[in-house]
Amino acid sequence: MVNHVWGLLSHPGPELQKIQREQETVSHLYYHHVMLLALIPVVCSFIGTTQLGWNFGDGQNQLVSMFTASYIAVIFYVMMLAAVVLMGRIIYGMARRYDSRPTLNSCIIFAGYVATPMFLSGIVALYPMVWVCLFVGLIGLCYSGYLLFLGIPNFLNIDRHEGVLFSTSTLAIGILVLELLLALTVLMWGFSMKLF
Repeated sequence: MVNHVWGLLSHPGPELQKIQREQETVSHLYYHHVMLLALIPVVCSFIGTTQLGWNFGDGQNQLVSMFTASYIAVIFYVMMLAAVVLMGRIIYGMARRYDSRPTLNSCIIFAGYVATPMFLSGIVALYPMVWVCLFVGLIGLCYSGYLLFLGIPNFLNIDRHEGVLFSTSTLAIGILVLELLLALTVLMWGFSMKLF
């Protein structure tokens, strides 16, 4: 269970090569990595928003009811699981022009491991202050981008220059997917305080 997390943080290059050699299945990745790590931001957001409340920097905390936080947490969790598959499909689609085109499954697996720092950065939601969450989320995004830049050349068996171009494109699309997730999450949390 989540046995690659420490390796991705401490020695990412060799760990990404080890992951590629393992020939893992998507179901194994989800059951032993993605589903567990995606719980971190969900559970932390649930606890933070129901116990401390959102802090927008004005000194007042906006508490969310347990009922509202529960259904938002489930939707948030499903959206994160779907985002990993979406990014895997995007990598797969973009990799069509390369000779060593990976399978869709290996692209989803790669996307799942690259998302690890983003999932881990969700622990900051225990103290849901918007600016702190954005800052730590940005750090997680930068490290995920670093994993992407490290892993793409080996993953596609292409040279570093091509890898930088591919990684930059993938990162840009990934940021758009992240922005979509953030926008939907903000809408859910924001409107839920008014509706329920």
